Amino acid sequence: MNSLLYPILVPLLFGIVCVVLPKKMVVPKWVLALICTAGIFIFNFFLFFNKPLEYILNDQIILRLDNLSGFILLASGLFGFLITLYSIKYMEGKGNYGIYYGALLWTLGASHGVLLANHLLVLLLFWGFLGITLYLLVLTGGGEAAPAAKKTLIIVGGSDALMLLGILVIYNLSSTFEMDKIALPFHSFLPYLAFFCLSLGAFAKAGAMPLHTWIPEVAEHAPVSVTAYLPAALDKLLGIYLLGRMCLSLFKMSWIPNFYLMATGAVTILAAVMMALIQHDLRRLLAYHAVSQVGYMVLGLGTGNPIGIAGGIFHMLNHSVYKACLFLCGGAVQHRAGTTDLNKLGGLGKLMPVTFFSFLVAAFAISGIPPLNGFFSKWMVYQGLVEVGKTGGHLWVIWLVAAMFGSALTLASFMKLTHSIFLGIPDKRIESRKIKEVSTVMIIPVIVLASICILFGIFAYSIPVKYFLIPSVPHFLYPGIWSPGLATVMILMGIVIGLIIYMAGKILSVREAESFIGGEKLPAVTRITGTGFYDTIKNIKGIRKIYTWANKKRFDIYEVSGTAIMGVTKFLRKAHSGVLTSYMIWFVIGLSILLLILL
Repeated sequence: MNSLLYPILVPLLFGIVCVVLPKKMVVPKWVLALICTAGIFIFNFFLFFNKPLEYILNDQIILRLDNLSGFILLASGLFGFLITLYSIKYMEGKGNYGIYYGALLWTLGASHGVLLANHLLVLLLFWGFLGITLYLLVLTGGGEAAPAAKKTLIIVGGSDALMLLGILVIYNLSSTFEMDKIALPFHSFLPYLAFFCLSLGAFAKAGAMPLHTWIPEVAEHAPVSVTAYLPAALDKLLGIYLLGRMCLSLFKMSWIPNFYLMATGAVTILAAVMMALIQHDLRRLLAYHAVSQVGYMVLGLGTGNPIGIAGGIFHMLNHSVYKACLFLCGGAVQHRAGTTDLNKLGGLGKLMPVTFFSFLVAAFAISGIPPLNGFFSKWMVYQGLVEVGKTGGHLWVIWLVAAMFGSALTLASFMKLTHSIFLGIPDKRIESRKIKEVSTVMIIPVIVLASICILFGIFAYSIPVKYFLIPSVPHFLYPGIWSPGLATVMILMGIVIGLIIYMAGKILSVREAESFIGGEKLPAVTRITGTGFYDTIKNIKGIRKIYTWANKKRFDIYEVSGTAIMGVTKFLRKAHSGVLTSYMIWFVIGLSILLLILL
């Protein structure tokens, strides 16, 4: 059997076994899942160091492993193993173990199918299969998750239909389904149509606007492990992988599709982060940031130059790491505190120190704080935008300001989130739970992901840039404007000096005063949750109405489409009067229209 088939078939078969085993056999289910994901992750290393590899059937290259899909395959295997390990304790007593672990393994196998597919129909097959496994995994969240699962299936499934149309257009133009033989120029309307249809499929999977609205719903109602695995990590990898493949090989990019991508990226960054600022639920806030960060990836790919494209792809990888870490930290908090309501949380930093530290690292990474990985990839995207300006692009300043402003707002919202969960004074209900750090199997994945955030920031040149990006993006050679090693030393020196000043202040006598605001003394215990940090933003003239429309789901394509369809349905119902004469009139009108069109 060809070695490329193992990462696909083995998880699919193990998933079937997990589903077939009796419900009472809980331990064998997660043991099988853990063995399978660990084995596949190790096997992916073997494939990575032996690429390129191909699987040929009937003189067509069906599966192909190259530089771009190689490192994403590694990341997919890593997330599969870490989420399975985390789920052992987190999913204890929750949901249907057979369906959960089975769907988890099916998702892993299908994602490998997407990454290895060189045939567009094979890619579409596994892509559609992932929509089904996503639906099943969301349903494991219980009864309240059913509407979110339905919404997800409709949005993702609808985009799959558009992808099919795009693929058929590509075949009509190129006479082949093999991706390595396609390089369509934008010489007529049809290539634009194909690009638009495929991009919407990628946007729905990754969570870019306007096809993003399923992600906050899933984040709120599905198990945290599912959210960390799919919307936060795997779906980002797959969606941006497809978009990257389109920009690098399927199409010969021009300024129109590049402009379309950059405009979509900029809008996604700002609109989603503005929604994140006002959220009071931990998981919904993280979900909107998952949407916002997609904007940087799309923006980087839209630059059309090597450093911008490499930055977008690197940010895809970085985001998957720190966002999965953030969601898993959120799951640990929910597991111990029993809530994700920011108004009820607080003071968990000293009770869950490892979770707090890992969360802080991931929060700094997503906010673009040096020398972590999120800063490095954002910096590359910024340089790509500057290169756009050098080659004649007139709107590069707008895209750059949107990206940098979005990063500042991201930091602001994570200051609110960090204060609300880990700092301040806890709610009395939280204090009564006697909270402590989560178990080892839940904390190991969090530590691993936080460590990667640090590693891929400080050693970006020697690991991800050297082994992942330079081989994957043609003509990319990082110019070396940013020096993470020197920056790390300087930052550490600043921290040490700060600690010395702090300790000196503790030794010297310090005057203590009662807390006050505007001259008025506050009660002995004043609990500030952090949820009100940016409430004034909602009342700004102009923005207030936008937030009102957003809360009424006026920008939700799922709700807007549903309302429009129901309106048409009500109109058509009136035509069904039951009177034969009316039906004959409609028949004659319809027949006349057809004759006019045909003749």
